Amino acid sequence: MSEWKKTPLYDSHLKLGGKMVPFAGYEMPVRYAGLGIVEEHKAVRERVGLFDVSHMGEFRVSGSGSLEYLQKMTLNDVSKLEVNQAQYSGICYEDGGMVDDLLVYKFEDHYMLVVNASNIEKDFDWFESHKPDGVVLVNESDGTALLALQGKNSADVLSKLTSTVLEDIEYYCFETGKVSGKEATLSRTGYTGELGFELYLKSEDAPEVWHDLMSAGAEFDIKPAGLGARDTLRLEMCYALYGNDIDKTTNPIVAGLGWITKLNKGDFIGSTLIRQIKENGPAKRLVAFEMERKAIPRHDYEISVDDEVIGRVTSGTFSPTLHKGIGLGYVTAENHKPETDIKIDIRGRKESAKIVKPPFYKPE
Repeated sequence: MSEWKKTPLYDSHLKLGGKMVPFAGYEMPVRYAGLGIVEEHKAVRERVGLFDVSHMGEFRVSGSGSLEYLQKMTLNDVSKLEVNQAQYSGICYEDGGMVDDLLVYKFEDHYMLVVNASNIEKDFDWFESHKPDGVVLVNESDGTALLALQGKNSADVLSKLTSTVLEDIEYYCFETGKVSGKEATLSRTGYTGELGFELYLKSEDAPEVWHDLMSAGAEFDIKPAGLGARDTLRLEMCYALYGNDIDKTTNPIVAGLGWITKLNKGDFIGSTLIRQIKENGPAKRLVAFEMERKAIPRHDYEISVDDEVIGRVTSGTFSPTLHKGIGLGYVTAENHKPETDIKIDIRGRKESAKIVKPPFYKPE
């Protein structure tokens, strides 16, 4: 018997020839038969693709004191959220190291937190251990499915299955409605940089909605997309991946997440040390770089300048859009400026690269 959990769409992936691999405690499709990561990636960039991201975690926060509680727990300013708005944020330990990055959704009578799959248990325990009286915290991950419909034709596909006016949903906003007759939260968010929607559903409704989206997208040559394309798409946008680009050893200032770290909102967990790091300047910085020749950087490869090691690669891949190797990595602060020439040690061969201004890909 497999020790890995299955999402509600496991059988749907097998029917499509999904190559299943263990990921964050789940069996997930890395790619699909007859396609490759590049084809799935291009479908999202050029037309539309559909991802199963039901392995992500969802926590419900309600009760008196919810706002004050989330202000203390998260980096961003939750008080700025209107009902039906979402916010990208993070949570930190006392020393400023990151517990996780997450999304915060504001509903009329509660908040929803969306956390990374590999961190569900750790994050829930962290929130639970700081929860005051009056706040109710519920882990709804197992009962919630999440589909990501991404690409310029995503609204054309989704509009066939819902009466919700999609044009009215602004970026990082959401509506509750129905998709294929099933209750859903329709969120104008994603991890690809393209126009897209993330659909939160009851787990038992996911297979039917997945099937209907694939059928509705046939005229746009929709493709199912797996973990491989999800990674190349997010990396072209320089979106951080927890466990690679951010973790308990990195603080948000070093990771380039100062823009979601609202130090003027009042104290929150980690704010004292984060404030010191911001005032003194971080010792290292997360940078984006492009390879000069056809070489692919990978996690943990050394980065050097003039034979001096200045950092390590955290994420790297071959960009299907740019047709070159791209990566993220931490380097010493004095070497973080765009146009800096660096070397990446690829299996003993020092390959030339250049630090660039993120993102690698700029959507239309």
